[in-house]
Amino acid sequence: MKNQDGSKKVDLCSCSVIHNDIVQKVKESLPNEETMFDLSEFFKVFSDSTRIKILSSLLISEMCVCDLAAVLNTSQSAISHQLRLLKAFRLVKSRKAGKVVYYSLSDDHVKSIIELGLAHLSENQ
Repeated sequence: MKNQDGSKKVDLCSCSVIHNDIVQKVKESLPNEETMFDLSEFFKVFSDSTRIKILSSLLISEMCVCDLAAVLNTSQSAISHQLRLLKAFRLVKSRKAGKVVYYSLSDDHVKSIIELGLAHLSENQ
């Protein structure tokens, strides 16, 4: 619905009653400001399609930078740059085997985040 000036209508509460018990409960339950900021930064990592492609690839198999570059059809330096960020947020881990470094998802939490995101997007399609 739109207002007379063409702007989108915003649903507002028409009552003057404030549910103090609910407001207080929610305020007490929310994480502190620093945690909220950290969570916001964490989810920003997922805002880049290259990083999502890397995580999705690693969901399937552990891979080295060369193989990830081949899958994503991009440069090894671009992959390495993104992997550094993903590693800083503890979304991926690495292990060295000889001269080759293999990357994988850090844990099942990361796997769940990707799978839940994909499941959410596939709903109602």
